[in-house]
Amino acid sequence: MNTLNLEELNAKFRQKSPEEIIQFGLELAQNPVLTTNFRPYEVAILKAVSSIDQNIKVIWCDTGYNTPNTYKHAEQVIDLLSLKIHLYVPKQTAAHRDITLGIPHVDDPKHAIFTEQVKLEPFKRAMNEHQPDLWFTNLRNGQTAFRNNIDIFSQDSNGLLKISPFYHWTDDQLDAYLEAHNLPNEFTYFDPTKQLENRECGLHK
Repeated sequence: MNTLNLEELNAKFRQKSPEEIIQFGLELAQNPVLTTNFRPYEVAILKAVSSIDQNIKVIWCDTGYNTPNTYKHAEQVIDLLSLKIHLYVPKQTAAHRDITLGIPHVDDPKHAIFTEQVKLEPFKRAMNEHQPDLWFTNLRNGQTAFRNNIDIFSQDSNGLLKISPFYHWTDDQLDAYLEAHNLPNEFTYFDPTKQLENRECGLHK
């Protein structure tokens, strides 16, 4: 992929639709991936990207600590959209970890070990196996301080191009999108590595 001017791209596509942004990204990439954790509003990007590329590889790093409703929602969405899911899970089961480590509070030094085990290691394993040249994700402005300082087009610490087609969308806009496409949403999602909604886990830095 040629060197891209992210500032110019973000200015050019700020008023474009998510579909136009996704189409542009797919034209750039040879091996794109889409990541999901089936949190609230994730179904929007899953619908938008898979509608354009039905064969897009969808990477789901399941921490093992999702709520029952989130697992039910995930199965519903996978079936509804015929997603090509590539599932990655921690090397240790949640039951085993509950005995040896538990879920440390975010202020506990052991929380970094927990985050590495349940989220960062599976994610790194997924990326190493798939070697994508483009990463679709559903980051949005207003979610965290870090995410407020990126844009539709950004790069991770390894230089991988990330595209967040709904970056400038509000919850109200997404609610309307889900209603228009008759898509389900799910709000009982819990991320044990973040615990607080406005906290980063380190995956996107």
